[in-house]
This record gives sequence, structure tokens and C-alpha cells, in this order.
Amino acid sequence: MFLPLCVACCQSHNVILEVMNIGMVCPYDMIMHAGGVQECVHALQVELNRRGHKVTVITPLPQNFDGIAPPGTIFVGRSKRIKTPQHTSTDVAISTDLASIDQLLSDQQFDIIHIHEPLAPFLSMQILPRINCPVVGTFHAASPETMLAKTMAGSIGLYVKSILKYLNTITAVSPAATTYIDHYKHSPVTYIPNGIDLKLYYPTADNTKSDKQTIVYIGRLEARKGVKYLLKAYAQVAQNHSNVNLVIAGDGPDKLKLEKFAVDQALPRVRFQGFISMNDKIKLLQHASLFSAPALYGESFGIVLLEAMACGIPVVAGDNPGYASVLKDSGRLSLVNPEDTPAFSRQLELMLEDEHLRGVWRQWALKTVKNYEYGKVVDKYEAVYDLALRKTKS
Repeated sequence: MFLPLCVACCQSHNVILEVMNIGMVCPYDMIMHAGGVQECVHALQVELNRRGHKVTVITPLPQNFDGIAPPGTIFVGRSKRIKTPQHTSTDVAISTDLASIDQLLSDQQFDIIHIHEPLAPFLSMQILPRINCPVVGTFHAASPETMLAKTMAGSIGLYVKSILKYLNTITAVSPAATTYIDHYKHSPVTYIPNGIDLKLYYPTADNTKSDKQTIVYIGRLEARKGVKYLLKAYAQVAQNHSNVNLVIAGDGPDKLKLEKFAVDQALPRVRFQGFISMNDKIKLLQHASLFSAPALYGESFGIVLLEAMACGIPVVAGDNPGYASVLKDSGRLSLVNPEDTPAFSRQLELMLEDEHLRGVWRQWALKTVKNYEYGKVVDKYEAVYDLALRKTKS
């Protein structure tokens, strides 16, 4: 039920005047395999709870997990690793118990339910018809910019419409995340970007030194991420700069192929670090000279770009719609076609060597990234919740 927030809290955020009981639905494994959506859900839960709301995350039980749900989390159904249209894999809900959903909704009496990735099977499909409060749906994923993906997007129209009819409000992290719903949405989309915790990601004095020449990649090692093209471009950079090295952090199905490619091409000073912790990721970014994210397609946003920006590290990134939605204005200097090896290598060298350009980019990044601080992101979601509730009451 609604309760008035304290005056200080209202004045601090200037958003909403009622405490809400919020159900936050995430169809992906929240425990064993963290990803961008899961990070967003967790950050929203923490900040909304801090503001006095009660947030309960509803998510599938991870496969091979025999522990108990963390505080504020309820498991519904189970997850399984499946292939996605983005040619990657994820752990997503594959089964639910309708009786347990009914009991959950009856027990919790949510004021509003926020469903992330409503098109992901099968949790949204089974919980949506049973909800009797306002529903906000947030779309995160972009489809690949391929003919097959466009054909697929057109072929699931009936399914999309069956989901959208239950959403009172539609939000998305960027225009690139609305590919599957553009032709079927019944109301305007509110764009709310992903966020970042600026208390964790920040620049250090060390990364302003011009003599540091380390290019860093952090992410999945799969075809759409374009790491092979980074290796090709780096080969040309390494020929001209003996003090430049490349660090590749992450895991994925292409790890062995990429390592073999680096060996076969006799690429000097390349280090594959495998999966790294968040703390190690932050340290790696803070001590890098340049961050490269050469994704070819399938990106709806670019949280990793925000992380590099917050650390003051210049970026060279793939010119896909999701990354372009983040790298605007002076940030456009970062965008390149990764498949154009000469242009890619020139851009890497330019962002490594040109101190004036690096300074301009760093100034833009540190100013721009403040717009993505999670407090401001939650302000926007609170406003969306408030509007959805007021519409229901009127």
C-alpha cells in the first residue's frame, strides 16, 4: 500500500510522494551468471530500497544452484542456458509453476510490477495475464542488424502483441532496444538509459600519464563482439609502436580461436586474462591507456563504455546503434568500423598518441557520464511508476 515518503526524501529527489511495493521481474539468472540486465535490476533494487520503497526481485532458480534466495528475491521456475538471436547464450527462465505465481501475487500485493525483457520466454508470458496492478516493461536487448534478424522480428508479431497488450508503460534503454516492438507498440516509448555507480568507477592520477600504452578489451569472446578485428588492427599498431600492449579480459566460445589467431599471427605483447572480477575490471580500466569495444552488432546500449568513460579512459568502439546512442557529441570521435582494419588501427593510434584529443575526449566523458549516475536513472523510473499509478487511479 502507498505510504507518504518523508519530506527530506521528496525534496532530495523531487520525484514521487508515495512509497511503493514494487515487483521487479528479471527472466535471467540473477545469481550464477551476471549480465547487463541483472546488474541493472540489482542497482535499481538497491537504490529504490534506499529511498524507502520495497522491491522484490522475481527471477528463475538458476540451474545447478542449491542455495537459498538472497534477501528481497523470490525464485519462480527454473532457468536454462539457451542461444539468443544475438548469437550468444544466456540463462533464462524455461519453466514456471502457475500456482506458485498466483500465490506470489496474492501474498505480495504489489502496487506496481516492473518487467525487464518482457519478450524473453517464459516468465513474462505466464505472469502477465495474472497481474492486477500497473505493469512497466523495459526492453534491453537489440537484435542483430541482419536480414535474418529482421525477418525474425517480423515473424513474431502475434507473440509481441500478446505481450505488449499487458504493459501499461513501455520503456527501453535506447532506440536500438525496440527493434522487435517498433511495429506493434501501442504507446510511445520512454527511453531510460542504463546507469553506473560513480562511487565504484572513477579516474585515477595514473591513467593521465602519456607514457602508458595499454589497450584493453573487456567482454564476452564471441563473434559479434569483433575481438578478431581488434587483433587485426592491433597487429598494425604493434608494428609501429613497440611499447604498446593489448590485454583481453573475458571468456566465451571464441576464446581458444582468438588465442590461436594471436599465436598464428605472432602478435607481440598480447595477454588473455580470462574472466575477471569486478574489482579487477575496475583496476584494469583505471590503469589502461585506451579501451576498445569493437562490437559489430547486437548492442542496445554499452554499459562497458560508461565504465571506461567514468574512469577517464579514451575509447575506440564499433559504430553500432547501441554504442552510438552513448557516444554522442565529442564521443563520436570513438566510433569506427571494426572491419576496416586500416581505419581501425589509425583510430587506435590517434587515440593513443594525440594528447590534445585525449584531453578533449576525457573532458567530454567525465562530464557526460554524470548523466548516467544511478540516482538520476532511478529518478526517471520513479516518475514512470508514479505516472502509471496515477493513470490507473484516474
